[in-house]
Amino acid sequence: MISSDYFTLNFERFASGDWAYEGRKCATCFVGAPVFEIDHETVAVSGDAGLPVLVGGLPQGGQVYSVLSVVASQPGLSIELQVEVHNSPIARFRYVLRSDRPRRLTKSGKVDKVRYLSLDLRDASSVTEVRFSEFNELVHSYCLSERPIENRHFASEQAVMGPMLVYERPQGALLVAYEHGSQSPNAFLQFRLGSDRRVALQAVKANYCDGQLLDDEHPYETIWFHIGAHPESIDGLADSYRDFMLKYQTANLESRKPYLFYNTWNFQERNKAWYGKAYLESMNQGHIMAEIEIAHQLGIEVFVLDTGWYEKTGDWQVDRTRFPDGLKSIKARLDEYDMKLGLWFDPTAAAASSAMLKSHKDCVMTWQGKKSEPHPIWESEESFNICLVSRYHEAFADELIRLVREVGVTYFKWDAIGQYGCDGTGHGHGGEENSYEDRAENYAFELGRAMSKVVDKLCAACPEAIVDFDITEGGRYVGLGFLSSGKYFLINNGPYYRSLDDPKYAPGGGMGSNVYVFPGPARGWICRTPLTFDKWIPSVLYLTHYLPDDGPDSQWINVASMVLGQNGIWGDLLALSPDGVALIGDALAKYKSVRDDITASALIRTGPVGGSPEVYEKINPASGRGVVSVFSSAKGTYTIVTERKVDRRFWASDGAAVEIDHEGRATITAAFDGPSARLVFFGVGN
Repeated sequence: MISSDYFTLNFERFASGDWAYEGRKCATCFVGAPVFEIDHETVAVSGDAGLPVLVGGLPQGGQVYSVLSVVASQPGLSIELQVEVHNSPIARFRYVLRSDRPRRLTKSGKVDKVRYLSLDLRDASSVTEVRFSEFNELVHSYCLSERPIENRHFASEQAVMGPMLVYERPQGALLVAYEHGSQSPNAFLQFRLGSDRRVALQAVKANYCDGQLLDDEHPYETIWFHIGAHPESIDGLADSYRDFMLKYQTANLESRKPYLFYNTWNFQERNKAWYGKAYLESMNQGHIMAEIEIAHQLGIEVFVLDTGWYEKTGDWQVDRTRFPDGLKSIKARLDEYDMKLGLWFDPTAAAASSAMLKSHKDCVMTWQGKKSEPHPIWESEESFNICLVSRYHEAFADELIRLVREVGVTYFKWDAIGQYGCDGTGHGHGGEENSYEDRAENYAFELGRAMSKVVDKLCAACPEAIVDFDITEGGRYVGLGFLSSGKYFLINNGPYYRSLDDPKYAPGGGMGSNVYVFPGPARGWICRTPLTFDKWIPSVLYLTHYLPDDGPDSQWINVASMVLGQNGIWGDLLALSPDGVALIGDALAKYKSVRDDITASALIRTGPVGGSPEVYEKINPASGRGVVSVFSSAKGTYTIVTERKVDRRFWASDGAAVEIDHEGRATITAAFDGPSARLVFFGVGN
């Protein structure tokens, strides 16, 4: 058994085909053991479980255990259950399958034959599928989607993608989830519902290659899974899971800190779309040094140079024509202001003349037998697409480590990584014996794991590093998988005109073709819509950039939005007035004094996005510190009473009056002359 303050994992029945999660004050959840197809034979990989062995500790304070079983029906075949246990009711686990002689993972009928686990939900009063990768074209963003599963879904034996299944039982609420990523209906795993109300989490496609070698030197490692319980409610379970995602899922803890970010891209795009200049025209030492001065006054802590800082992709050397001293002066100024340096990357690109391409020609992506052709990369040298699943990923990780040590970058923005792109052989996602389609799908499955290997190697060498994966388009590896290593860059400019209307009626505007790129309330509606993620996953993991443009109402709307956890700002900093800089800087200084409490607090929203009023409360129940943001799209006065008790010290923006009752709850009266926002920080003195 493995025990913690929250649960016990019991393996006494593993030989019979399951093991048990026994939550404190909760009913026991039996988890069916995995099933694989090996050499065209279905094998339930269960057997007498050995005693759990403590393998070691984790940077975030947990322990790793190993439970080894020899498969009774297959001499020489073993299954290891690796479990991470933290100060949390959520356990993280995976399986590792090994053989003492060569065997093959096979697919009879060309279909994946893996059941990772099974559950008995006959006593569940409610069951819900939770999706974290629902791409909503209306806002052109990934959004949370919770979908109730009814008796009719079980009766018709439907399958749901997840990656999370949550259910209530008489003794509490439980969840099971898996770490991977894709958008429905492109499922790699599914929870398959049985008419007997049993559920099996099964592979759908590409979880392995047909004929994949299995032996001691080539073990099969499954993706990671989560299991947890709460003795009372799904809301309580969501709070526990959110805390797990913030503190324990990853060892790369810098990614969980609520830094304030600035990125140069929005001005680069404005320069192109509005002023007819090149994207890279502003990517020079003089302009960047001037932006740093304003960013410092705003309170920015991570200053990110987007595309154009480099000479060529692949080798990732600083462009000396734009930055003659190789970013040394810029890094020195950032150090003076205690700001971190961030840089943009396309991890799958290597320029035609790069040394990286020369040494990795075998890693160039291929499609239907044809190698990638060179293509432009943002007004820099044409580049080839390189397979990140191949051996190249090690070299790319080494490049990032070099840049930390030589240039001082600690934040890495990854862009342009589509989930599909390579069906080549010799890259680690299928061989000549597998079809083009199978190799392409296995690339899509393995891509996320390769991305995490790069991030984890970087962060092991440089713990101060943060990697942010740009998911501002559909078709990306989005779910729980990448969050085990890094974080997400969620929204760029929202929907395109073509996203919302027939292209022949979409003339374009704004940043070429994006709709919501101007000051005012509309962009805030788009960017706040995905804040519902915060129920399960802290919004600090979904970086979103707001506009700082002058105009007090617009600035209050954007500041009151970003302090809810998305923490990003971009735009034309040099055009800001001193009053505008002061407004934002003063508000963000107050935010910094309570942001750890805000980050720790699950979001409470009242009213729809764009409604009047639209209220967001993030008050830490342990301290009463946090924030309330109130938005209105019309003239009016509104009264709001906080759900949680608050710290009696507070700061309120103009137009907001606060009274605290004898129970410790705040009554906020917010007056509006038109579209704007009111902001109250609790735990901050006036």
